[in-house]
Amino acid sequence: MKRVLFLLLVLIFSLNAAELEKLTFEQVYLNKGDALLRALPVISGWLDDASYFETRAGKIFLVDARSGRSQLRLDPQAFKMKKPTDLNFLKPADHTADYSQMAFLDADDIYLFQKKTKTIRRITTTAAAEENPTFSPDGRFLAYTAGGNLFVCDTVAGVPGQLTFDGSEEILNGYASWVYYEEILGRGSRYRAFNWSPDSSRIAFMRFDQSLVPQFPLFDAPGTYGRLEMQRYPKPGFPNPDVKIGVIDLAGRHTDWISFPAEVDHYLTFLDWTPDGKKFFLQWLNRGQDESHVYEYTLADKKLRLVYREKQKAWVDFLDSADFQPLAGGGFLLLSSKSGWNHLYRVFANGMEKMITSGKWSVSRIEFVDEKKGLAFVSADKEDSTRTDLYRVPFTGAPPQRLTRLDGTHSVTFSKAGSYFLDRFSALQQPAILRLCSRDGGVRRRLGESATLALRRVALAKAEIFKIPAGDGLQLPAVWYLPPDFNAEKKYPVVLSVYGGPGSRSATDAFPRRLDDYFLAQQGIIVLKVDHRGSGHFGKQGMAAMHRCLGKWEIADYSSAVAYLRGLPFIDGKKIGITGGSYGGYVAALALAAAPDLFACGIADFAVSDWSLYDSVYTERFMDLPTENPEGYRQASVLTHLPTYRGGLRLTHGSMDDNVHMQNTLLLLNGMLDLGKTAELMVYPGERHGVRGIKASEFRKAALDFWLRKFFPERCSLVTAETVPDKS
Repeated sequence: MKRVLFLLLVLIFSLNAAELEKLTFEQVYLNKGDALLRALPVISGWLDDASYFETRAGKIFLVDARSGRSQLRLDPQAFKMKKPTDLNFLKPADHTADYSQMAFLDADDIYLFQKKTKTIRRITTTAAAEENPTFSPDGRFLAYTAGGNLFVCDTVAGVPGQLTFDGSEEILNGYASWVYYEEILGRGSRYRAFNWSPDSSRIAFMRFDQSLVPQFPLFDAPGTYGRLEMQRYPKPGFPNPDVKIGVIDLAGRHTDWISFPAEVDHYLTFLDWTPDGKKFFLQWLNRGQDESHVYEYTLADKKLRLVYREKQKAWVDFLDSADFQPLAGGGFLLLSSKSGWNHLYRVFANGMEKMITSGKWSVSRIEFVDEKKGLAFVSADKEDSTRTDLYRVPFTGAPPQRLTRLDGTHSVTFSKAGSYFLDRFSALQQPAILRLCSRDGGVRRRLGESATLALRRVALAKAEIFKIPAGDGLQLPAVWYLPPDFNAEKKYPVVLSVYGGPGSRSATDAFPRRLDDYFLAQQGIIVLKVDHRGSGHFGKQGMAAMHRCLGKWEIADYSSAVAYLRGLPFIDGKKIGITGGSYGGYVAALALAAAPDLFACGIADFAVSDWSLYDSVYTERFMDLPTENPEGYRQASVLTHLPTYRGGLRLTHGSMDDNVHMQNTLLLLNGMLDLGKTAELMVYPGERHGVRGIKASEFRKAALDFWLRKFFPERCSLVTAETVPDKS
């Protein structure tokens, strides 16, 4: 009955859609013509608990949260000074909390702007490229890295000073080795591996010795002989960088190293300083990533104390600032999935711990902590796994209180003392809006919306969230986009758009940032996103099913989705394709090789083809070492399943991809050719992980043309080459 009612609603929707405009390729892919979505207000941070900074029309304003009144804080045009022509005042590499000082990178050197003196000066002149200039909390110093060493500059004197002296290509101080940047510290770190103490007197930093890490060659074609770039890239079972954590006292310029037992194969990462700056916390994981320790390091006696230990059968995750919060009264809050679901725990100074949240739902982030009132504010999916809401949680473990009141996906940022939060909200039927809310969730002001008048004139695809039964009865969350003129009497092809990595969700109650899926649906193709049991919707207990067998449950659950589709009268069961990039590219390639009866064609962008070729940290987390799980690696490899591959695959890769090496695609294609089989291939010269700039237009157009060729061979392509601008 529910499906009948849905089809009736679609029919009514289709009648209205006939009166609306269609999306154009230029609007969706080239950002030309009438804009469909606008950027939300650019808010760069809070000055205090009552005011925040907003960028408008090339100027920076300080906005009073309560009244909305704003005052001009910084107008770059008002400063008549010499500066590099491409220095963008609105995008500093770093700035002090009040914007009185800003640091910029230009031509591998650092420029320091000071509002008080209305001057900008170049403070570095070395041949090495400076990276990650970061102000101390009091604004007196600026730390940065160059040539594998850590430096600091007094912002008053403007004279740099060197803090470490053994930096090289092999030794990196305060600058992350690639695998730490990608898998542990995160891309948001921009390779920064140092942290200021709250009182600005010390810097804790990580030192990486990557001399034993094998190098992988990346070939760049330009020039008569081209160029070979060597990358330190540990693959499963090979040596990782050796890491130490040191603390530099700026007064004496002395480094204290934290000693650990002589165990080479482990991971270290800095967590946070205590509020008083007398201690800090760090995390240790064994190489198998199934055991985690949190240590507290005291500066006064230079003692390291184990304060938390966790072991799981599958794996334990690395902690970051969203998972860990030191408390001024001692102890800390942290998120852990050890119960089978990600929840909030309080660990006391004496080692006792208390589980604060519980149930078959997950906490995703600690957003703000009011220690005096014993309250934590967290983002979680308690209402539905496809949504994200903000909750107020008492330390006592009393039931959480939902503060965001619109069903969908909320992303929040709190003011300094937690009186307000900014709420970026969207839902499947609601483009993103930005609102200012009070601490209790009440909306104070609506700050902006992304939908434009042009979007409201367009007949968008009908989007719906629903559930698909897996083979064992598990209900898999799904979202699909039906053509605007959907007719249940017709037969439609389907593109299954996937990522599929452990803990990664595609079926969410959120409006997409791009309209690619809407445009594909407009061509008469249903776009489906469905999440398998390891996607996070079913907690860590669901993710743990993927341990030592990547690929197994992705294909099993996506196969259930195809079986469901084939049972619908309006689906053309012979025209079901699959597409994805990176991990999603791996899943797409594996689907065509391992389940050729279900998938007719697919696109695998910059895909992993064999897990022995990817990085050590990510792969071993889920698969263990190759020597410990040889059959798991063999079954997870796309290469293993090539004998049953029948064709229909398009492969793309950037020639300089430093994340998923193009080696993956070359070996996959070679394996096909050795079996007398083949695939389409497009290489993007010089591109890294993904395709950007002018080449991105061709990348998207070619994908669209692929689906039209495969599903509607009788039709001419709806997109011609003329729609893609040439470089001139």
